Amino acid sequence: MLIKATTRNLHRGYTYTALAYFGITSLWVIFLQQRGLSLVQIGLCESIFHLTSFLSEVPSGILADRFSYRTMLISGRIAAAIHAIIMLTAHSFWWFALGFVVQAWAYNLQSGTLEALFYESLVDGQQTKRYPQVTSNMNTIIELADTSGVLVAGWLIHGYLAATYWGYLLLAVLTIVVILGLHEPTAHAKHAQQLTLWQILKAAVTWLHRLPKLAYLMGFHALFSAIGTTYYYYFQAVMTTHGFHGSLISGILIAVALLNVGAVQLTPRLQQRWSSRNLLVGLTGLLIGALILTGIGQITLLVGGYLFINMLMAVIEPLMSNYYNALIPSAQRATLLSISSMAFSIVMIVMFPLIGWLIEQLGFAATFSWLGLLLLLVGGVAVKSNH
Repeated sequence: MLIKATTRNLHRGYTYTALAYFGITSLWVIFLQQRGLSLVQIGLCESIFHLTSFLSEVPSGILADRFSYRTMLISGRIAAAIHAIIMLTAHSFWWFALGFVVQAWAYNLQSGTLEALFYESLVDGQQTKRYPQVTSNMNTIIELADTSGVLVAGWLIHGYLAATYWGYLLLAVLTIVVILGLHEPTAHAKHAQQLTLWQILKAAVTWLHRLPKLAYLMGFHALFSAIGTTYYYYFQAVMTTHGFHGSLISGILIAVALLNVGAVQLTPRLQQRWSSRNLLVGLTGLLIGALILTGIGQITLLVGGYLFINMLMAVIEPLMSNYYNALIPSAQRATLLSISSMAFSIVMIVMFPLIGWLIEQLGFAATFSWLGLLLLLVGGVAVKSNH
């Protein structure tokens, strides 16, 4: 019976993932440019998103550990629907900023909760060994759904991007219907009833203190993901500047999807072959190399860098999810996963508007090339200090 419930939860979880991560609003940078916002204002909107996320991430994780995963996921999709309505009706920077506040809440209420639901469902069915493949499947669905949504947005790029937010609103409603059929994992329901919010937070902090490796992984993940995310979003401005037409954008995005799916499916094999330390060092070296090569500034090379950095991002997510869930106890799972997301938000609050300003001063290629050189210098100093 428990195995059937686990299988049903996995299938509904995959359906939720496909709907919630359908990236139909991924071209929001271009959308805001069309609405008259500068890159600095767009960067500030993203900073507001991450500042809100920073303040709300851990409380949302604590709530997910205290109450039902279903309740948190439904609340997140309601916030997503409100975000869509604001983006459709806003006509000034501050209204768009409010939309990003609400979008942060939608992200917070989902962040960590979905992964915790998958893992705890496997605990119920005594199938936790399947988690590397489950998280690989989840990230494959995310890549396909995100790219499919961006392809739809690409067809609407010339004057019709508002339609993407109507689609986002509809998907939020459909996702709520899917969530209603989820089964709350037994182990989580038991812990949720026994622990207070304060006990959950206190236990999570204790686990971070006991496991410095977990804290290190969270810091590394935050910086790596922030760099990749910043590159991904500001590359939209490069496509606009170079006048990429819809079919070219679609072709690039299809290539991104295919490469990312391959990278995600490869992750479990990489994890079996190399230690976590060697994998993370190798991925960091590849990221630094790609950033430095960006400085050449040739458009074909920039597109290649965009594809490659997206692949690295596709690998790092399931990899880190596997590492986290192997270390984290059930009762604090959503809280600790939320702390990881909070660390990402801290980095993005500073990095996103700063990179936007630097791009306006130096250009896209020079900005990311200098960032790669800075990371190489810091990495060299760190290696020397350890010897």
